[in-house]
Amino acid sequence: MPAQLVPDDDLYATLQLAADASPEAIELAWRALLKRHHPDVAGEDAKALDRAKRINVAHDWLSDPELRARYDAERLGLAPHATGRPRRPSWHPRGREAWPPPPSAHATGPAHAAHAPRSTRPDLVHGDSGERLARFLDRVERLTPDELDRLAAAEPPPIAFLATVRRFLPPEAKGAFARAERELVRRVPRDRWAEAGVREGLLGVAAELVLASFLDDLLAEPFRGRARDRLLRAWDASIDQPRYGPNGDQVAAVRDRAAALTSDEVAAFLRASQGIAGDDRPWPASLDREEDEALRISAFLAARDTSAAIPVDGLAPATATRARRLGARIGHVTALRHAFAPPVYQGLVGAWTAATAPAARASAAAGPEVRRAR
Repeated sequence: MPAQLVPDDDLYATLQLAADASPEAIELAWRALLKRHHPDVAGEDAKALDRAKRINVAHDWLSDPELRARYDAERLGLAPHATGRPRRPSWHPRGREAWPPPPSAHATGPAHAAHAPRSTRPDLVHGDSGERLARFLDRVERLTPDELDRLAAAEPPPIAFLATVRRFLPPEAKGAFARAERELVRRVPRDRWAEAGVREGLLGVAAELVLASFLDDLLAEPFRGRARDRLLRAWDASIDQPRYGPNGDQVAAVRDRAAALTSDEVAAFLRASQGIAGDDRPWPASLDREEDEALRISAFLAARDTSAAIPVDGLAPATATRARRLGARIGHVTALRHAFAPPVYQGLVGAWTAATAPAARASAAAGPEVRRAR
């Protein structure tokens, strides 16, 4: 059987989508447009029938990964669209208990677990939509600086998907979502609302709560489950989570030690790190970077804060940049220490250990000099 001819139409324009649209956005746009332009609604004249046919053809091609890749390559000259594999559903809150238990060598002990704070996550499942939204807005008003930082660092819901949802909302739903957005703006500090991760992460939850019936109507499984997962993922990975995750005490100790480094210790750290790429961010083989969003955020913040703590006054710009990048690497690795095998972890932090050990400080003057700014 000969291969289907690639359509001449702009299939993305037909569905009112961008070329990087997610499968969920394609499904939602197709169903929403058919509701408007199906011959049973728009009439059975030739123009309405042609419009409905074009909408269906666009969906047939763009919802099939192989056909979409052919269309993108032959008509648009694009590389195959990376739709990604579905993530495990994460509708149920993932708190401390979702983290892999640290090995005994790194455990903080039962006393620490006994004093773990109670969850403050609002119930977003039970009650009518108004009750669930009120619980959510009340919790937003009590977001801590660490939770806001985590939201800012989280992977937000795809902006294109939220834009697609907004585009096809009926007037009543559009008004309800606009009211929810105004309530969020009122509760979040202006400078934090300006951060894309904070803004889009909170709007994603609002969309799930306010527009659930609209999304239920237009998205069948597995699209609905994946859309719910993406809309709630940033919130889920940020609320009631320590800034640096399960190894927060160790990260804080490394960050504080970094801030206290002497110029000789910075020099020793740089010498001991020869051959290590400053932008290397090792990820444990036992963890899935795509799945473990909460840990990814923890490692990101640990890297950023440790990097900022490294004293670089007097260093040449290139040397200062390398010191900061190596500091970020140490913060990142420490945040994930429970997931590395002990010998692997010790190897990853070997340069840091060597530079900050008493013996290293005694011999810090040895070896090549570190370039300093003049």
